[in-house]
Amino acid sequence: MNDEQYMRAALELARQAQEAGEVPVGAVVVKDGEIVGRGFNAPISRHDPSAHAEMMALRDAAQRLGNYRLVGCELFVTLEPCMMCAGAIMHARIARVVYGARDLKTGACGSVLDAFAELRLNHHAQVQGGVLAEECSAMLSNFFAMRRAQQRNA
Repeated sequence: MNDEQYMRAALELARQAQEAGEVPVGAVVVKDGEIVGRGFNAPISRHDPSAHAEMMALRDAAQRLGNYRLVGCELFVTLEPCMMCAGAIMHARIARVVYGARDLKTGACGSVLDAFAELRLNHHAQVQGGVLAEECSAMLSNFFAMRRAQQRNA
Protein backbone atom coordinates (compact mmCIF):
# COMPACT_ATOMS: atom_id res chain seq x y z
CA MET A 1 0.00 0.00 0.00
CA ASN A 2 1.05 3.61 -0.45
CA ASP A 3 0.39 6.83 1.48
CA GLU A 4 -2.89 7.54 -0.32
CA GLN A 5 -4.21 4.04 0.38
CA TYR A 6 -3.42 4.36 4.08
CA MET A 7 -5.08 7.78 4.11
CA ARG A 8 -8.16 6.25 2.46
CA ALA A 9 -8.28 3.74 5.33
CA ALA A 10 -8.13 6.68 7.74
CA LEU A 11 -10.91 8.43 5.79
CA GLU A 12 -13.11 5.35 6.18
CA LEU A 13 -12.58 5.56 9.95
CA ALA A 14 -13.44 9.27 9.80
CA ARG A 15 -16.75 8.30 8.18
CA GLN A 16 -17.41 5.97 11.10
CA ALA A 17 -16.77 8.86 13.48
CA GLN A 18 -19.23 11.03 11.56
CA GLU A 19 -21.88 8.28 11.64
CA ALA A 20 -21.44 8.19 15.42
CA GLY A 21 -21.99 11.97 15.65
CA GLU A 22 -18.32 12.75 16.24
CA VAL A 23 -16.09 15.15 14.33
CA PRO A 24 -14.96 13.06 11.34
CA VAL A 25 -11.29 12.37 11.95
CA GLY A 26 -9.72 8.95 11.43
CA ALA A 27 -6.24 7.53 11.91
CA VAL A 28 -4.26 4.36 11.25
CA VAL A 29 -0.87 3.20 12.52
CA VAL A 30 1.25 1.26 10.03
CA LYS A 31 4.23 -0.99 10.71
CA ASP A 32 6.10 -2.79 7.95
CA GLY A 33 3.30 -2.11 5.49
CA GLU A 34 0.53 -3.48 7.71
CA ILE A 35 -2.15 -1.50 9.54
CA VAL A 36 -1.63 -2.36 13.22
CA GLY A 37 -3.78 0.33 14.82
CA ARG A 38 -7.06 2.04 13.96
CA GLY A 39 -8.94 4.87 15.57
CA PHE A 40 -11.49 7.59 15.05
CA ASN A 41 -12.63 10.57 17.08
CA ALA A 42 -14.75 9.55 20.08
CA PRO A 43 -14.46 12.24 22.79
CA ILE A 44 -18.21 12.89 22.85
CA SER A 45 -19.37 9.27 23.08
CA ARG A 46 -16.60 8.24 25.47
CA HIS A 47 -16.82 11.38 27.61
CA ASP A 48 -13.04 11.55 27.17
CA PRO A 49 -11.22 14.67 25.98
CA SER A 50 -8.23 12.52 25.00
CA ALA A 51 -10.22 10.23 22.67
CA HIS A 52 -8.91 11.83 19.48
CA ALA A 53 -8.44 9.60 16.43
CA GLU A 54 -4.65 9.57 16.82
CA MET A 55 -4.83 8.62 20.49
CA MET A 56 -7.27 5.80 19.75
CA ALA A 57 -5.06 4.46 16.92
CA LEU A 58 -1.93 4.67 19.10
CA ARG A 59 -3.70 2.79 21.91
CA ASP A 60 -4.91 0.12 19.50
CA ALA A 61 -1.43 -0.34 17.98
CA ALA A 62 0.26 -0.46 21.39
CA GLN A 63 -2.16 -3.18 22.55
CA ARG A 64 -1.70 -5.21 19.38
CA LEU A 65 2.08 -4.91 19.39
CA GLY A 66 2.41 -5.33 23.15
CA ASN A 67 4.53 -2.22 23.58
CA TYR A 68 3.84 1.44 24.26
CA ARG A 69 6.82 2.29 22.08
CA LEU A 70 5.78 2.14 18.44
CA VAL A 71 9.27 2.33 16.97
CA GLY A 72 9.32 2.08 13.20
CA CYS A 73 5.61 2.87 12.89
CA GLU A 74 3.91 5.53 10.80
CA LEU A 75 0.71 7.37 11.67
CA PHE A 76 -1.77 8.45 8.98
CA VAL A 77 -4.47 10.86 10.12
CA THR A 78 -7.04 12.88 8.21
CA LEU A 79 -6.45 16.09 10.21
CA GLU A 80 -3.19 17.64 11.38
CA PRO A 81 -2.52 16.49 14.97
CA CYS A 82 -3.08 18.87 17.89
CA MET A 83 -0.55 19.47 20.64
CA MET A 84 -1.93 16.69 22.85
CA CYS A 85 -1.69 14.16 20.04
CA ALA A 86 1.75 15.40 18.98
CA GLY A 87 2.96 14.73 22.52
CA ALA A 88 1.58 11.19 22.48
CA ILE A 89 3.10 10.61 19.02
CA MET A 90 6.48 11.69 20.39
CA HIS A 91 6.21 9.48 23.47
CA ALA A 92 5.23 6.51 21.29
CA ARG A 93 8.31 7.15 19.10
CA ILE A 94 6.33 7.21 15.85
CA ALA A 95 8.82 7.58 12.98
CA ARG A 96 6.59 9.40 10.51
CA VAL A 97 3.32 11.33 10.63
CA VAL A 98 1.27 11.81 7.48
CA TYR A 99 -1.83 14.00 7.66
CA GLY A 100 -4.46 15.17 5.22
CA ALA A 101 -6.04 18.52 6.10
CA ARG A 102 -4.23 21.32 7.90
CA ASP A 103 -5.74 22.54 11.17
CA LEU A 104 -5.36 26.30 11.26
CA LYS A 105 -6.77 26.52 14.81
CA THR A 106 -4.96 23.79 16.74
CA GLY A 107 -2.49 22.15 14.34
CA ALA A 108 0.82 21.27 15.99
CA CYS A 109 2.70 20.12 12.88
CA GLY A 110 3.30 23.55 11.39
CA SER A 111 -0.06 25.31 11.12
CA VAL A 112 -0.18 26.91 14.58
CA LEU A 113 3.08 25.58 15.96
CA ASP A 114 5.49 22.82 14.99
CA ALA A 115 6.11 20.48 17.89
CA PHE A 116 8.28 18.16 15.81
CA ALA A 117 10.67 20.96 14.87
CA GLU A 118 11.34 21.87 18.52
CA LEU A 119 15.00 20.92 18.96
CA ARG A 120 14.78 20.79 22.75
CA LEU A 121 12.43 17.81 22.57
CA ASN A 122 13.95 14.35 22.43
CA HIS A 123 12.02 12.78 19.54
CA HIS A 124 11.40 14.17 16.09
CA ALA A 125 9.08 12.36 13.69
CA GLN A 126 9.16 13.11 10.01
CA VAL A 127 5.99 14.98 9.07
CA GLN A 128 4.23 15.16 5.73
CA GLY A 129 0.97 17.01 5.25
CA GLY A 130 -1.46 17.36 2.41
CA VAL A 131 -2.11 13.72 1.46
CA LEU A 132 -5.69 13.64 0.09
CA ALA A 133 -6.06 17.09 1.68
CA GLU A 134 -9.08 18.07 -0.42
CA GLU A 135 -11.06 14.96 0.54
CA CYS A 136 -10.11 15.27 4.20
CA SER A 137 -10.95 18.99 4.28
CA ALA A 138 -14.24 18.49 2.45
CA MET A 139 -15.37 15.84 4.92
CA LEU A 140 -14.74 18.19 7.84
CA SER A 141 -16.26 21.23 6.12
CA ASN A 142 -19.39 19.31 5.16
CA PHE A 143 -19.76 17.96 8.68
CA PHE A 144 -19.62 21.41 10.26
CA ALA A 145 -21.90 22.91 7.60
CA MET A 146 -24.50 20.21 8.33
CA ARG A 147 -24.13 20.77 12.06
CA ARG A 148 -24.64 24.54 11.69
CA ALA A 149 -27.73 23.93 9.50
CA GLN A 150 -29.18 21.55 12.12
CA GLN A 151 -28.63 24.13 14.85
CA ARG A 152 -30.36 26.83 12.79
CA ASN A 153 -33.34 24.54 12.14
CA ALA A 154 -33.63 23.40 15.76
